[in-house]
Amino acid sequence: MDKVTKNVRRKRQLEDGLDAMDRKLLSLLAKNAELSYGELGNAIHLSPPAVHERVKRLRAGGFIRATVALLDGPKIGKNLLAFVHLETSNWETTRKVLEMTSFSEIEEVHTVAGDTAMILKVRTEDPSSLERLLGMFHRLEGFKSVKTFVALGTYLERGPQIG
Repeated sequence: MDKVTKNVRRKRQLEDGLDAMDRKLLSLLAKNAELSYGELGNAIHLSPPAVHERVKRLRAGGFIRATVALLDGPKIGKNLLAFVHLETSNWETTRKVLEMTSFSEIEEVHTVAGDTAMILKVRTEDPSSLERLLGMFHRLEGFKSVKTFVALGTYLERGPQIG
């Protein structure tokens, strides 16, 4: 049975399932997740209920994983930002490191290809706190080496962006 569409074409969706409006909406939310549905609607020329439905669909589809507050490390007493490259000799040791993700100092954990097995983004109060954290890694059986890079300044910190 043919549907009558009155010459209304469905907007083209890209390979990822997003249309141009979804991409604009995600871009706005990535910059400021506190915008109201009304403000978002004004920016992309949709009604607040239409924006709400799109956001609900984007959440359900996993495009929006969470809405979080990005805290200022130094203002909350976490003055030292470092990137820790860990080299392990086996997957069991890597798994033990992954179990440490409940530590509030560890912000990100990435397994990577190359000269290291894992890269961790960590924030601590001071150098001695960082040293204690690194000591826990050194005590792991199967631990090979660590390289720590202390950040002197941060000029850009954000999540993924819509291209």
